[in-house]
Amino acid sequence: MLAKHSSTYTNAPYWLADKTLASAAKPFDRAQLPASVDVAIVGGGFTGLSAAITLVRAGLSVAVFEAGELGSGASTRTGGMLGPSFSKLGVNGLERQYGRDQVHASIRESLVAFDWLVNFIREEQIDCDLKICGRFRGASHPDHYAGLVEQAEEISKIVDFPAVEVSRERQREEAGTDAYYGGIVYPTDGVVQPAKLFRGLCEIATREGAMLVEKCPVTAVDRVNGRFDVGFAGGKVSAGHVIVATNGYTGGPFGKFKRRLIPIRSAMIATEELPEDLVRDVTPNLRCHGGTERLVAYYRPSPDGRRIMFGGRAFGRGDQPRLYVPYLQDFMTRLFPQIATAKIDYAWSGMIAYTFDHVPHIGELDGMHYALGYCGSGVGRSNYFGRKIAQKVLGLAEGKTIFDEFPFNSRPFYTGKPWFLPAIMKWHEFADRRGW
Repeated sequence: MLAKHSSTYTNAPYWLADKTLASAAKPFDRAQLPASVDVAIVGGGFTGLSAAITLVRAGLSVAVFEAGELGSGASTRTGGMLGPSFSKLGVNGLERQYGRDQVHASIRESLVAFDWLVNFIREEQIDCDLKICGRFRGASHPDHYAGLVEQAEEISKIVDFPAVEVSRERQREEAGTDAYYGGIVYPTDGVVQPAKLFRGLCEIATREGAMLVEKCPVTAVDRVNGRFDVGFAGGKVSAGHVIVATNGYTGGPFGKFKRRLIPIRSAMIATEELPEDLVRDVTPNLRCHGGTERLVAYYRPSPDGRRIMFGGRAFGRGDQPRLYVPYLQDFMTRLFPQIATAKIDYAWSGMIAYTFDHVPHIGELDGMHYALGYCGSGVGRSNYFGRKIAQKVLGLAEGKTIFDEFPFNSRPFYTGKPWFLPAIMKWHEFADRRGW
């Protein structure tokens, strides 16, 4: 059954419709910025806020510069899924490139990052609808099931990360579709309401003394007498350290960082409110979900269990819902014909960033610290990396991470504009049709 495409949706994140978000922390008046700060952070998303909290709690003065409005970037546009992201590491290819020990250490640390964020949310009492609901990953082709089981077995030899096999005969206990050929449940994965998590981080950072400045893109960063002059429209601030935390929105004076990142637009739709039994028919255990497609789709119930939220890749330049809404709605309907007539209430997109080796990166370039390239798994990684990069600025041994050891490389002649993406997307679409 084909979906009847919606045309009356709100082109904005569903997350931001939550009326409780009105209590979010107010931005700092740029006219009140001091002439100098200990640390200037460029990018006011999860990475920048996490870094700011660690730094101000250590007694440093911190200014966070956000080019748009606070909360307008990927941190409030994500699907809000939370897990160790082992499947994004490309384990086999990385072992050939970097060696078994280094890759296994990265897997162990990925689980540490996940556990750290869950504990942080609980200890700070951040109201963000955190649920350890588990994740079902379905085999999108008959040949994929054995690979999912093998991957789960290999991971279990490295870390204590439970996984439960689900045969095709039993998969309707997990997902109301016949489109998969069995799958795996990861019972310890979770979800958050990302805009609420962002608000909680803003409130903590502001309360602790961080200066969060919005609508203030950084236009220049110059080294002057061992410090940095950070320029913006109408002024500049001298900073002892600079942290680049812009991920998929990297640009401006940060060309060396941009050419190491592949910006990709990811999009989501949210259905109208549905009957509880219909939502339960799609996701009986209210988990987050995904498949093994190369052009990956991801989906979950809304925190109140009344909507289905479905995400995947966007198309074209800029935010073009007229292109991605029909694509996502058709994808959703192929998996779940029972919601083919569901109206779409919200549609939105945002920029994520991949790296050429599919590994997130952290370190220092041209004297500036950075944490970038979360490869579509930004909720857990960005918060953890923000803390780690702050610890590096503070000179703490705790800032060391196995991800220090992965070189952050670009490719010859690449400038940060991924002209090759349309061809790659077509290739992945072709491969998906054949189950490769």
